[in-house]
Amino acid sequence: MKNTLAGKTALVTGGSKGIGLGIAESLVREGIHVAVTSRHQAAADSAAQYLTQIGPGKAIGIEADVRDLSSQQQSVARVLKEWGRLDLLVANAGLGHFGSIETLTSEQWQETIDVNLTGVFNSVKAGLEALKASEGFLLTIASLAGTNFFAGGSAYNASKFGLVGFTQAVMLDLRKYGIRVTTIMPGSVTSHFNDHEPNPADAWKIQPEDLGQLVVDLLQMHPRTLPSKIEVRPTKPPGIKD
Repeated sequence: MKNTLAGKTALVTGGSKGIGLGIAESLVREGIHVAVTSRHQAAADSAAQYLTQIGPGKAIGIEADVRDLSSQQQSVARVLKEWGRLDLLVANAGLGHFGSIETLTSEQWQETIDVNLTGVFNSVKAGLEALKASEGFLLTIASLAGTNFFAGGSAYNASKFGLVGFTQAVMLDLRKYGIRVTTIMPGSVTSHFNDHEPNPADAWKIQPEDLGQLVVDLLQMHPRTLPSKIEVRPTKPPGIKD
C-alpha cells in the first residue's frame, strides 16, 4: 500500500521553473502543500499561483536566496507558520558557469560554489530541526556531473562532486533521527538551466515532470528502505540508433 501524501508539506528551493517546478507540480497533484522559493518574489508568486490552480495541494511563493542562511531560515519559518510542519525539503536551486580554467573567473567560481554547495548546506541547516520533528525527507538535486568530469566544467564539477559527498555524509548523520536523505543525479534535463529556452528539440531529454514522478515514488516507498543516491539519464540520447 502506498503512503498517503495528502496534507504533507514541502519546501522546494529554486522552485519557480525547471526541475524545481516540475517536482513541485508532482507534489501538489498528490495533495502536498508546497512552498517554492526564487530570488524574485514575482517569479515565486507566479509559480505558486499556477501550482495552487492544479492542486489539490496548496502553494505559496517565497523570495529567498540560498546563499544566505538567514534567508533560508526565514523560508522554513514561513512554511511552519503556514502549515505547522515540514515533511520534505528539496534543495534544488543551482546554476552553472562553464569554461576552461584559463577563462573561468574567480567570481564565477565563487558563485557556483556558493549556490550549488554552500546553498544546500544553508538549506539543510535551516530545515534540520523541522525535519527531525517530522521524521521527514531531504532531497538534494545533484547531477551526473557529480561523478563524471568534463573539460570546461571545473567549477560545476567541483560543486556537484562536493554536493554528492555532502549529501551522502548528511545521510549517515541523520538516519538515526528517521530522516531519509537522497541525492538525485540527473543527466540532460529540459529546463532553463544556463539560460536555455526549452524547445521541441529537447524531447529526448529527461523532462522535469519525470523527476517529479521520481520524487513521489521515493516518498511513497516504505520508510524502512532508502535509495540514498540515484542516477537518472535519458534513455535514448542523440546518436543512439534503433
